[in-house]
Amino acid sequence: MTRRLISSGSRFEAEIGYSRAVVAGDFVHVAGTTGYDYATMTLPEGVEAQCEQCFRNIQTALAEAGSGMQDVVRVTFIVPRREDWQACWPVTRKWLGEVRPAATLLHAGLQDEAMRIEIEVTAQRVPILVDSVDRNEGGQA
Repeated sequence: MTRRLISSGSRFEAEIGYSRAVVAGDFVHVAGTTGYDYATMTLPEGVEAQCEQCFRNIQTALAEAGSGMQDVVRVTFIVPRREDWQACWPVTRKWLGEVRPAATLLHAGLQDEAMRIEIEVTAQRVPILVDSVDRNEGGQA
């Protein structure tokens, strides 16, 4: 099985010893991802904005792995404050409403008090289907 590491460029990946995502066979495993915006090097205020940024960060990692949000089969949400979860529903529905992956919600502390949500996903890359029609037999399979 082939294995490829995807990096977000965060210094913590090297310091702690993890990757933003790992491609292993047909699966892409995206590490717990916070709402940190790597373009501006800031953490947005508010759980909804952080949730949205989490998904943008995840989408970037999946795209680099040759996958996308449509391939997500499993998601784990980590939300420190119970009262924040319902405010995230419209954002999660926007990003996952069509694919409806298996999901788990955990209430636990995060690395920094300012972090309001962390999201982890697993995606299954869809194999490219090859046309199996034998062209030498008049187009009949």
